[in-house]
Amino acid sequence: MSLVGKKFPNVTVDAMSEMGDDLRINIFEETTKNQQKVILFWYPKDFTFVCPTELHAFQEALGEFEKRNTKVIGASCDTNEVHFAWLNVSKDNGGIEGVTYPLLADTHRQLANTLGIVDQDFEYNEEGEEVFTGSNVTYRATYLIDETGKVFHESVNDMPLGRNVKEYLRLIDAYTHVQKHGEVCPANWEEGKDAMKADRNSTAEYLAKN
Repeated sequence: MSLVGKKFPNVTVDAMSEMGDDLRINIFEETTKNQQKVILFWYPKDFTFVCPTELHAFQEALGEFEKRNTKVIGASCDTNEVHFAWLNVSKDNGGIEGVTYPLLADTHRQLANTLGIVDQDFEYNEEGEEVFTGSNVTYRATYLIDETGKVFHESVNDMPLGRNVKEYLRLIDAYTHVQKHGEVCPANWEEGKDAMKADRNSTAEYLAKN
């Protein structure tokens, strides 16, 4: 079920800071109490393959997100201890040393299951017994949440497919433009390009120029 246009679940989850501090983070409260946007990106598992490339990519873009009053938060179903161990492995050894944003440790899968992003299913064997299937880790799900706690973008990639961090910056720019100017953003819109009013004449004028 899509959460776009709805409030993000009001759930508090364990998390780990880059300094090894145990945290408790509620994404909904992060947005509403601090009046900031949040990008929450889920990845399958620590100490894997595509995942560290994504965590470093978000770290490299951290300043750009901060310019947009957006907090970056990573998440998986690993424990705080495993997160901290990975944070202490150097980049050239496949680790995420140098990542400074918090990482959710949703070990009980409370939030992940609420979001419906865990790779899990149940089948029945010949004896009628329920048998669990799936990896029991999350897909590469991404949520953009505004200052009211409303989700304005969500996407889910299969596990082998890494994300394009620049696209999330573009989406935040577009949504911020809508918030400030009340206009709508056409296909491939980027900061500085023309937007449109939400009416037929404005659409016609835009198409005629583009």
